[in-house]
Amino acid sequence: MRKIIALSIVAAALAVSACNTISGAGRDVSAAGSAVTQGAETAKH
Repeated sequence: MRKIIALSIVAAALAVSACNTISGAGRDVSAAGSAVTQGAETAKH
């Protein structure tokens, strides 16, 4: 029973850290998209 609880805690910790990683990646992609958009607007004018 203790092994199952320990594995559950480890799995939950990994899931939480994965969410933070995905969130960070999303921010990075969003920032890159904003930079491309600004570059396009600058080139258009």
